[in-house]
Amino acid sequence: MYKYILWDIDGTVLDFLASEAYAIRFLFKKYGIGECSDEQLKMYSEINAKYWQKLERNELTKPEILVGRFREFFEIIGADIRLAESFNEDYQVTLGDHIEFVDKAEEILLSQKGKYTIAAVTNGTKVAQEKKLCLSGLDKVFDAIFISENVGYEKPSGKFFDYVFEQLGITDKKEVLIIGDSLTGDMKGGFDSGIDTCWFNPRHKPNTLDITMTYEIDDLGKIEEIVCNL
Repeated sequence: MYKYILWDIDGTVLDFLASEAYAIRFLFKKYGIGECSDEQLKMYSEINAKYWQKLERNELTKPEILVGRFREFFEIIGADIRLAESFNEDYQVTLGDHIEFVDKAEEILLSQKGKYTIAAVTNGTKVAQEKKLCLSGLDKVFDAIFISENVGYEKPSGKFFDYVFEQLGITDKKEVLIIGDSLTGDMKGGFDSGIDTCWFNPRHKPNTLDITMTYEIDDLGKIEEIVCNL
């Protein structure tokens, strides 16, 4: 039976794409870039995902991916790439101004509080994540919060997970389940660390890694079936 449930935040508990769209469109106006079209937003999302995967594969550092994604995006759309660094700084703060929960996430977390030790495990930046967790009230729901910038390592690093296990006092990995939407971060990290994994895959993306997930779901409502039937 699980006693510890590790939750990814962006794309699992909170709707990251909604926050991303709000922040990008707001800052386009602030920086005088103009209106951000749906096509441009889709383009940025794809660039952003590519850069975060490079971070998770340890190909780039976090500062490199945070500014690099905007440099590439601005170059493609014809905006001034010199704006990338300051745009990124504002972006981190603005991300936390728009909060939307993934369907059923808030209710499930509230129902789990007190029954399990529930912890947030996130690679998001410290500035953005602390603001989002505070405004959403999640900072009072989770028993522990692990932000990679504070830990010193990024998911899927074994050192990130070792730190989490140590801080939570976990001695039996069979009692741990991680829930997340990222194959390269959450699922690979959990798999490599020897804990059960639950891939939240609402868009039915293909499994491009040579790993097997313990569970795969497209609806967070199925979490209760998983944790209650053991």
